[in-house]
Amino acid sequence: MKFLTHIGRYLLMIQKTFGKFTKWGVLKNLIVREIDDLIIGSLGIVAFISFFVGGVVAIQTAINTDNPLLPGYLVGFATRQSIILEFAPTFISIIMAGKVGSFITSSLGTMRVTEQIDALEVMGINTYNYLIFPKIIALTLYPFLISFSMALGILGGYLACVSGGFSSHADFVDGLQLDFRSFHIVYAFIKTFLFAMLLATIPSYHGYFMKGGALDVGKASTTSFVWTSVAIIITNSIVTNLLLT
Repeated sequence: MKFLTHIGRYLLMIQKTFGKFTKWGVLKNLIVREIDDLIIGSLGIVAFISFFVGGVVAIQTAINTDNPLLPGYLVGFATRQSIILEFAPTFISIIMAGKVGSFITSSLGTMRVTEQIDALEVMGINTYNYLIFPKIIALTLYPFLISFSMALGILGGYLACVSGGFSSHADFVDGLQLDFRSFHIVYAFIKTFLFAMLLATIPSYHGYFMKGGALDVGKASTTSFVWTSVAIIITNSIVTNLLLT
């Protein structure tokens, strides 16, 4: 019963987020700030993880397919499929649930503890739209972050394989081009957009409706990360079954 209460409150929060809009002049500055915090601020960690994990994926594929009967282009093909279909959209999103999600929950939770949200409501501001809507708009740019992750992951795999002697340049490039389906990119971006909405709304819910004191902000951030990760994994399973089977 408590779970259904949370779902109902979450849906009502989303509904109120798109009602009684804040003045555009104020909202524009909030959106720009959220883009800087949530998207641009995440470029470094996404680049680092994507590049090196892409290299590890390629090396492990090469080691486990080290058989003269298997074609040389298999490493590039497997690396491309792994990164585009799952690693970039799903694995990076779970990492972002820890970084971005915790940031959103802690910032809103701190505002709730210090009664800043109450002060905004007293001034007649729709705090749902003022605080949550800019985060949703900022995370509509999240697919660009995942595109960046895909490119760096494949680059990392290429450099690791070629420089380590696991694959030749020609074989790896042939694997990248083999049986390429543009729908796989569309599938990855559909998932990414849904994950972005979860990253924006679930942490916002846990931060906005947080109860307690300063110590409870950390607990809310942990709970937010757990439920955002669960929602991402479930959504990933549903979308995969709907679009790829």
